Amino acid sequence: MPLSEQEQRLLDEMERHLLHNDADIVSAPSGDRALSYRNLVYGAVLLLVGIGALVAGVALGSQLGPVVSIVVGVIGFAAMLAGVILAATPTRRTGTSRSPKAQTPKGPQNSSSFMDRMNDRWDRRHEGH
Repeated sequence: MPLSEQEQRLLDEMERHLLHNDADIVSAPSGDRALSYRNLVYGAVLLLVGIGALVAGVALGSQLGPVVSIVVGVIGFAAMLAGVILAATPTRRTGTSRSPKAQTPKGPQNSSSFMDRMNDRWDRRHEGH
């Protein structure tokens, strides 16, 4: 069933509004918290250590006794849980925690973020149509 002229106009307006708002949502700052690469690496290492402790507790259970096996397994599980929490917890961004080396730009850099530049390119591309 074809759309009427009014419905087509309304649909076009909704599409333009969606494109405009979607670009705003993508480029909106996510606050002052972000995932840290360092925390992801430390969390992954802690997770692997926890898995190793859990496997060691199960493997050595018959040699060391059930109580020691349970304790090692619980410690391994706690390490795994701490690793996942550490990796998934965002850290607070602060301008004072940067080192002086990180603050000096290596070359001419644009002051806008990557997403701002991509949104500008998107807008320029669709203005031509």
